[in-house]
Amino acid sequence: MKNVLLLWVFLTASILMHCDTYAQEEQESAEVYLDEYTDEFQENFFEALKQKGIQNYDRAVDLFLKCKQLEPDNSVVDYELAKAYLLDKKYIQAQDYAVAALLSKPEDYWYLDNLLTILDKQGSPIEEIKQRIPYQNEKLRQNMAVSLFRMKKYEEASNVLGSMENSGLKTELTRKINDSLEKGGQMQEVRTVEQRNNSNDPVLQLQATMEQLISASNFKKLLSESQEALDTYPLQPYFYYAYGTALNNTGNASKGVEVLLSGLDYLLDDNQLQNKIYKQLSAGYAKIGDTQKANEYLNKINSGL
Repeated sequence: MKNVLLLWVFLTASILMHCDTYAQEEQESAEVYLDEYTDEFQENFFEALKQKGIQNYDRAVDLFLKCKQLEPDNSVVDYELAKAYLLDKKYIQAQDYAVAALLSKPEDYWYLDNLLTILDKQGSPIEEIKQRIPYQNEKLRQNMAVSLFRMKKYEEASNVLGSMENSGLKTELTRKINDSLEKGGQMQEVRTVEQRNNSNDPVLQLQATMEQLISASNFKKLLSESQEALDTYPLQPYFYYAYGTALNNTGNASKGVEVLLSGLDYLLDDNQLQNKIYKQLSAGYAKIGDTQKANEYLNKINSGL
């Protein structure tokens, strides 16, 4: 089966090359993977992303549907169709394609998060789609609890956690939910400070490694390292920053922006990390041609907001 994730990365890179200049090495890598797909598929997919970016959603959907005909089992196309229909406020169609994408990859956090966003826009409960997805998948429920926590749906997140096996994530997320409900996160701020003073903390060790990768501009390795770390520690905002930075610098700024925005939802009183995320958001928006948003986040760095 073709590596659809890499397709997504490099197809997006090809579009962004009209707005920004990428390293020769990235261009050569993109060519290798794009050779696996027909010119017709590439042309339609490129144009669909462009049309979605300029808010021409009907045209984007038409082009993604052509891609669907050419690659019926491509989960990235289903995901993009769901997002395009969501942006066009056609929630029923969006939900159908979001479910299809999730069925292809039940443990993909972003596919599930997109589906939950669609349900939220409709005011629909999770129960509406439980029978349509592999809800018994432990990883899927873990992702659901994290996504609901990010959306500040604490009671729903707690209900999902109640159906999960005991784990470090369940314990940590339960504590975060209780802190958010009872004390506005004050206790979590204390624990964060304590954690930073613990030199044996594996989270801090991973952060140190990623800082070295960022300093060395080794974004390809950072991409895999940060994705794995985020999968293991989905409540740590630093790993959203690292993963978003890696995506921004490996030709997938569109997804990089999405990841970085999610990271802000987990951020507590850490101005230094906040400014790092703002800087990457500014860079990401600039790469996808949204200068207004790029300037907005650049000004947030300068103003300290």
